Amino acid sequence: KQAVDDAVKYAQLKGVLLIHAAGNENENIDISENYPSKKFADGKQAENWLEIGATSWMQVPSTVAEFSNYGPKTVDVFAPGVDLKSTVVGSQYEDLSGTSMAAPVVTGLAAILMSYYPDFDFRKIKQIILDSSIKLPKQKVSQPGTGELIDFSLLSSSGGIVNAYEAVKLAEEEQKALTRK
Repeated sequence: KQAVDDAVKYAQLKGVLLIHAAGNENENIDISENYPSKKFADGKQAENWLEIGATSWMQVPSTVAEFSNYGPKTVDVFAPGVDLKSTVVGSQYEDLSGTSMAAPVVTGLAAILMSYYPDFDFRKIKQIILDSSIKLPKQKVSQPGTGELIDFSLLSSSGGIVNAYEAVKLAEEEQKALTRK
């Protein structure tokens, strides 16, 4: 744990935004163990960490992937993670599912923002991703693991699903605001 905490702290010092798949055990990771974690052994949390849950392509109430971990304190945002094309051995493609498919969606978005807005630090990029996510207020979805209908906003801290278009729009507004100063 200490070695991982040290690596996360080093990455933060270097301005690196870490994007982590929340896991596929359909558990509330606010109360169950999930490693690695943005929570340090000393109780503090990494500022440079985004924890990603997975959504599906299905309509309400099956918007959240049935396997995805969740947690209103621990998971930051959701992203598409069901039946995504991915490369596999033998120069082939397959439809794969998991939070490990959702996390690269967010990583790609962060890379776009960092490349077009190099003056933004990891804090600004993280905030743009969270603020621009599409919120589903009072939208009832099936809670992973139980199937109970709950508000989508109770599954992550942002209550949102990443949206690249909205993120770029927000980044552009932020950039214009900086240049006016």
